[in-house]
Amino acid sequence: MRGLRLLAVLAGALTACGAVAQETLPLPDKAWVIGPIGRAGRNAIVQDALMHQLVTGTWRPPVAGDTVARASGGERAWKQITLPANGSVGGDEMAGGYLYVCLKSPAERVAILEASGHSLAIVNGEPRGGDPYGFGWLRVPVQLKQGDNHLLFQGARGQVRVALRQPTAPAYVDGADPTLPDLVAGKRGKHLGAALVINADGHWLRGAALRASGAGLSSTRRAVPPVPPFSARKVPFDIAWNGSGAGSVKVSVRLEGGPKPSAPCEFGLRVRTPAQTRKVTFISEIDGSVQYYALNPATPGVGLGARRPALVLSLHGASVEGLGQADSYAAKTWTHLAAPTNRRPYGFDWEEWGRLDAMEVLRLATNDVKPDPSRIYLTGHSMGGHGTWINGVTFPDRFAAIAPSAGWVSFVSYGGGSRYDNPTPTEEILRRAAAEGDTLTLAPNLRDLGVYILHGDADDNVPVTEARRMAQELSGFHKDYTLYEQPGAGHWWGAASDPGAGCVDWPAVFDLFARRSIPAPETVRSVDFTTMDPETSSRMRWLTIEQAQRQMLPARARIRRDPAVRRFVGTTENVRRMTLDLGGMSPGEKVTLDLDGGKQEVAVAAASAVLTLEKGATGWFQAGPLHADAKGPARCGPYRHAWNHRFILVYGTRGTPEENAWAFARARFDAETWWYRGNGAVDMVPDTEFHADRDRDRGVVLYGNADTNAAWSALLSASPVQVRRGSATLDGRTWSGEDLGCLFMRPRPGSAVASVAVVGGTGPAGMKLTGRAPIFVSGAGLPDLLLWSAESLLKGVSGVRAAGFFGNDWSVAGGEFAYQ
Repeated sequence: MRGLRLLAVLAGALTACGAVAQETLPLPDKAWVIGPIGRAGRNAIVQDALMHQLVTGTWRPPVAGDTVARASGGERAWKQITLPANGSVGGDEMAGGYLYVCLKSPAERVAILEASGHSLAIVNGEPRGGDPYGFGWLRVPVQLKQGDNHLLFQGARGQVRVALRQPTAPAYVDGADPTLPDLVAGKRGKHLGAALVINADGHWLRGAALRASGAGLSSTRRAVPPVPPFSARKVPFDIAWNGSGAGSVKVSVRLEGGPKPSAPCEFGLRVRTPAQTRKVTFISEIDGSVQYYALNPATPGVGLGARRPALVLSLHGASVEGLGQADSYAAKTWTHLAAPTNRRPYGFDWEEWGRLDAMEVLRLATNDVKPDPSRIYLTGHSMGGHGTWINGVTFPDRFAAIAPSAGWVSFVSYGGGSRYDNPTPTEEILRRAAAEGDTLTLAPNLRDLGVYILHGDADDNVPVTEARRMAQELSGFHKDYTLYEQPGAGHWWGAASDPGAGCVDWPAVFDLFARRSIPAPETVRSVDFTTMDPETSSRMRWLTIEQAQRQMLPARARIRRDPAVRRFVGTTENVRRMTLDLGGMSPGEKVTLDLDGGKQEVAVAAASAVLTLEKGATGWFQAGPLHADAKGPARCGPYRHAWNHRFILVYGTRGTPEENAWAFARARFDAETWWYRGNGAVDMVPDTEFHADRDRDRGVVLYGNADTNAAWSALLSASPVQVRRGSATLDGRTWSGEDLGCLFMRPRPGSAVASVAVVGGTGPAGMKLTGRAPIFVSGAGLPDLLLWSAESLLKGVSGVRAAGFFGNDWSVAGGEFAYQ
């Protein structure tokens, strides 16, 4: 665990659901366990011999004497245990091993699986979402058949609990895991909430709505998106408050239009004064779900005069909520403080979708409180300290100064990332796919920012060597950084009256912030900027790197701007296209370039604001605008970037019954995992209901292959990658077999921003293999394309058949691929 203390953030958000108590189904007296046998972590390729059995169809329930080969050598044996009545199993076996429960049901029935402490559940062969952090609010409707039901759980952190309950209705609102706003006293208006809707029925839930009402609230009704059979989804509801009341307000949320009437759930909403910390909810552009950020507002009317307040973005540690983070700070007279959520208390380590959440909240909070745009700052603790490092180096012109506290450098130094020492060509591709998190390579981007590094020298969670390593890196080029080590302090420390005040609300940090501001771009003479991926980060002041020559390797430009003589001088590394803003330069129709040793004058129209350059075989030349179909800041990859822009999950229905069942179950599993890890909500539709000519700027995830998914031809007919039953082809190369899994992305036709992601395989075994792909595990890099066989579950990376990056024109020839 890398986080700071677990903070209680549910005050005022208590839940009461009016349904009768759910009946708990009895569990069997015996179960089976086996200790860890695989190798996973933050790796694109997972090794696990038991999963190999499941994928290839050779697994059977364990009996005495059964063993499974370990990835590290030797074997482990299954062991029968007595299953406690409360379903809780602990021990070393549950730290990565497996628990098998055979549940006998006298008849076919539906149950709500409320397991916790597991990373994955497989119920009668179907994958279901896990609760690795043991939150306890995961609700998974499962269909039990008459007779034996096979439940297999992979443990996560040493304690797994299994419970099954009778659903209260075929469809209903569940009180677990709400996302709720705070209300501001005297401020009437509309707010957003989200509640969990359970569909415990074998049919789609369509045409339903959530009704929200209560004292001081106008009754509202909001449509519920279609919810698949035997699944759960976070659904938005509207809160219309008249502004009257204090302390708390109760909102009753009821499902209307379900198969049968169901009881409402009642949620408590805090009423805050304008000066108090509060939660602000919003609809995320990532997936259309309801999220929140916490705002600790500047103390009103104290000493600011006509000057606008500043804004501090503060990132929380693992196991902490955004609200708990914001509450850790005393209110400031001169600055607001906004704390995003990373989508969950553990979330994505402020990388991947956690990074997107942080930047989305920065934009929203800026629009909300309208701070001085030159006084924006970034800080965070523990995992949030890492988030401060990685987001600071990624977006250096968004902040005037940064202050990581107890932060770790990267997944390679702390957190289980793959090192790939002496990598093979395939391992080098996989290493590059995770390069967005390479803090050390991007560290020179901090050259012009103030940096305050805070760490306890007795930290037993994140070693102080992490802070010292970053200070050592900065010492080679930085003129304005401070490393302060608090003597004798551990991971979470401070004054006796507030044990957390020191390590987050540290006075010297805010003194630094108060002295620093972001310079106006036209006043900056030199830029030294590196990006790993232009879609993630492309801009520094007046320089934009639009394309790299080689994907997911550092693209760096060090350029000096001389506005009086209209000249740019500098060097580049691995940069193919870039733009230079001409604002603030003296009038003229020519610009002098001295780049990479080549000197030239280029003509520009007098009204031109931007000069676009492209590097060819003989040097730099003036170019036109970047084509919308090319890789660039709007869309570049790698694979996970396709899971954005309100993505839609489209499962195939044109295959065999087994293939169709897999596609539906796998899409539902990803939706459940996205809900759990990202507090997300995603639309899921069959291929027969998907229309390629609608919502062209939404991302699409296809499940299946060209033979099983009817949407394939409309979206991927021109793709150089084709996956069919029994084979996969890549630009003339063909691999045969039914155990090949494939992940790849392509630009969505007709869109300049959205992509198509494929989760597919050449047969049932290959399709099931994709279930072990770490799509939602931050730091486990996935390239533009990954084709691998079930053999990888036994032999690791040697089971990969192809991996690589498409070129800037999305071609295979222009890209880099490794084949085995």
